[in-house]
Amino acid sequence: MSSAAHLVPPAIGSRGKTSSRFPAAFGRRFFLLLLIGLVWLGPGWSDSRYLLAILAWDVALLLAWLWDFAGLPKPEQLEIRRAWTSPLQLLVETKVTVEVQNRGNCFIEVEILDDVALQLRADVPKMNVTIPAGAQSAAEYNVCPRERGDATLGTVSLRYQSGLHLAERWASAAIKQTVRIYPDLEASKRDTIYLIRSKQVALEKRLAHQRGKGREFESLREYRESDELRDVCWTASARRGKLISKSYQVERSQTVWLVLDTGRLLRARVLGLSKLDYAIASALSVAQVALYSGDRVAMLAYGRRVQQRLTPGRGPSHLRALLEGLAQVRGEEPEADHRRAVETLAVFQKRRSLVLWFTDLSETATTPDVVENALHLTRRHLVLFTVIGQPELREMLEARPEAPDQMYRYAAAQEIVHRRDVLLRTLRHEGALTLEVEPARLSSAVVNQYLLAKERSLI
Repeated sequence: MSSAAHLVPPAIGSRGKTSSRFPAAFGRRFFLLLLIGLVWLGPGWSDSRYLLAILAWDVALLLAWLWDFAGLPKPEQLEIRRAWTSPLQLLVETKVTVEVQNRGNCFIEVEILDDVALQLRADVPKMNVTIPAGAQSAAEYNVCPRERGDATLGTVSLRYQSGLHLAERWASAAIKQTVRIYPDLEASKRDTIYLIRSKQVALEKRLAHQRGKGREFESLREYRESDELRDVCWTASARRGKLISKSYQVERSQTVWLVLDTGRLLRARVLGLSKLDYAIASALSVAQVALYSGDRVAMLAYGRRVQQRLTPGRGPSHLRALLEGLAQVRGEEPEADHRRAVETLAVFQKRRSLVLWFTDLSETATTPDVVENALHLTRRHLVLFTVIGQPELREMLEARPEAPDQMYRYAAAQEIVHRRDVLLRTLRHEGALTLEVEPARLSSAVVNQYLLAKERSLI
């Protein structure tokens, strides 16, 4: 994306308030001085006047604590603000800044705790800052999102003391905030930039002036006997006093559908990410290339029901809507309803289009439901059927078995790979394009296939 500034969560702030019914505590130095006062306890066994000295010491210490507590700023005199430096992206570290404004008359040392969602950070961030009277200080901590979607941050809690460290106040700021975690935006740029540079210029030149049986208007010319009556431009014919026909060219702008299976098979994890995460990153990459090429892009994410649906469109606003939809796609535990996806696509896309279907194949004795529905879809659309491979299967086949249990695993892996190859060959025989690729190379492989389909005018 050209600019991700609009994806940064907004800063949010609030004045402090009393965090509990008894928002006060004793500081470390208070207890240290209290222990020092116990030194007189030994002589007190022989002379009771020393016990009175202990009592006087404790009363003086308590008065000092009250004086220190009264000098601390009230919670309402503190302003707390949470700010973000960049958009939240999957497995990308992002800095969060917590700013505290001290409007009191006392220098304070503050311990800050932020209530962060587990999907952003495993532990509660704890920061320490010192703030002079009437000044502002800030502290930072990092989050590394582990799931896409929305995450909620809650209350910021403060514990602060003066330089005496006798008394401590507690305060909190209810700056509850919901932020959205997007796919890795920079990864999509890295995966596709070389493909855009190497192929897009040649592609545009090739398709710039192809006349044919497309329905995109190109120019007007005199009527010929071979022309169809539906191609006659009657308004131009009336003006010129002779029949004028419309000339068409092959459409340079097609519709690309991104179809994402969110069922249980896509919940499998490879190198810390689910297969669905890889599919979404790849969908974002090819969407940017397709929009750059002038195509219209649509999206359908489905499980047992349709999760997200975006009708065809183009432009920066459409890319933003697509990104928001992809961020909210979630994996589901049951098997996805592939027939529902095909029926939904048939309702919203009548004309031929390119369908990029991201899915996986279940290990069943019969033909998987997803393959049967993909075959049905090839009657009208060009389908790029993308299966996200499992690296462990290929590794098992490359290793030579040396024990009976390894032989059983080798045979099972061989059978699975062979069955996948047969199913993909069946789809290719019916006119579909197929890909089985490891997750790490998924984005570049899919974008490459999309550009090849454009070059060959397959859509």
